[in-house]
Amino acid sequence: MKSLTGPDVTRRTFLVSSSTAVAATMVPGAARGAPAAAPSMTTTALEVNGTTHRLELDTRVTLLDALREHLHLTGTKKGCDHGQCGACTVLVNGRRVNSCLTLAVMHDGDRVTTIEGLGTPSTLHPMQAAFVKHDGFQCGYCTPGQICSAVGALDELKRGVPSHVSASLATVPLVTADELRERMSGNICRCGAYSNIIEAITEVAEGKA
Repeated sequence: MKSLTGPDVTRRTFLVSSSTAVAATMVPGAARGAPAAAPSMTTTALEVNGTTHRLELDTRVTLLDALREHLHLTGTKKGCDHGQCGACTVLVNGRRVNSCLTLAVMHDGDRVTTIEGLGTPSTLHPMQAAFVKHDGFQCGYCTPGQICSAVGALDELKRGVPSHVSASLATVPLVTADELRERMSGNICRCGAYSNIIEAITEVAEGKA
């Protein structure tokens, strides 16, 4: 390689020499190590909205992506993909779960309920009907997760599961606005329909929906 010092060095020769030196240090990715291993596939059975599906899945696929990309149930939304917004909330064996944070293979044989399984346009679930009645949504993106979470929250109250704001661990928590806000705090509504959501859930809890 030509020396980069001396009177004969021009800007052009300097750039050419420098580029050659850099290129010499660049090695293709495949040559730096072994190629990526093939994905590990497995058969997973999921009972989704009353129907059993046997899926051949990469073991790294989340429950959210299995529902959306493999079963085409797009009612369950992908929001932050970090478990922080609640848009992907579904019910697994009756308990609410952030589907973006759990792998599909972990739920082999489990019963999964998505927003599509709660009700239909002609026969709404009471929680869906209450959300419509009380304008519990604006853009609607977070609504499927909000409704699934609300159904799960009322089930927790019915079973006597306390929250951080429950007055006692020994008695069944009351259905109060504070209890509902705490239990729904993992579901973010950027449109700000929170007060209407609480009204909708309260109406269902009181059996008025």
